[in-house]
Amino acid sequence: MKKENLELFESEWMILQKVWDMEPCAAPTVQEALQSQKGWAYTTVKTMMDRMVKKGLLKAEKIRNLYLYRSIITRHCACKNEIARTLKRAFDGTFTPMMQFLIENDQLSDEEYHQLEHLIKQRKFRKTGSKQK
Repeated sequence: MKKENLELFESEWMILQKVWDMEPCAAPTVQEALQSQKGWAYTTVKTMMDRMVKKGLLKAEKIRNLYLYRSIITRHCACKNEIARTLKRAFDGTFTPMMQFLIENDQLSDEEYHQLEHLIKQRKFRKTGSKQK
């Protein structure tokens, strides 16, 4: 499966977040980290992680009797894919309707709104600054 067309299940997100935070890590470590949230058994986590290897999300390295897992997909790439899928499904692939939805439905805190304004101003400055050179 190509990394730009990934569709991650909620369980895969949870596992990836733990792997990103702790890699390289073993399935028991991930299971223990998710125990309070999900209550998954070790075998469930191990099966999901092995499927994620086949899907191209993780790679596994066997060291004696232990498998250590590392992510193949970066956090940035996973987020980018998820946003692109959401944009395509809910907003016909364009950012403006999504941003309008977030702003008009009070999804952003005042701090987030100001940060967004700042990012837009920075982007405008970089774009106009590079045209002047």
